[in-house]
Amino acid sequence: MDFIPPAFDTPFSTGVRVGDILYLSGQIGMLPDGTLAEGFEQQARQTMENISASLVAYGWSMDAVFKCTVMLDDMSRWQEFNKVYLEYFPAGRLPARSAFGTDGLALGAHMEVECMAYTPQ
Repeated sequence: MDFIPPAFDTPFSTGVRVGDILYLSGQIGMLPDGTLAEGFEQQARQTMENISASLVAYGWSMDAVFKCTVMLDDMSRWQEFNKVYLEYFPAGRLPARSAFGTDGLALGAHMEVECMAYTPQ
């Protein structure tokens, strides 16, 4: 088992690799300076960029993602989130996905996305 250390002082690993599967912790729209991106679309984009960066740290890409769980603070913004989400995966190669609404996320984020990725060793 390999652990990806967090980018910030947080009580969890960014991801854990077990065999051929990488389990990424939930990502929010946190900028490199530790603040949240402004606005819903900007947070969605930064969330997906953070997922991509976590994968790259392990030598993987978004192509390896096979499952995502999306948590939104407002489910009425589902389509707005989808517009950004779809930019990160090729058509016809979308990961399986679940989504649900919450009444609060870390640091007041609008969304959190966790993913699982696979690649043969």
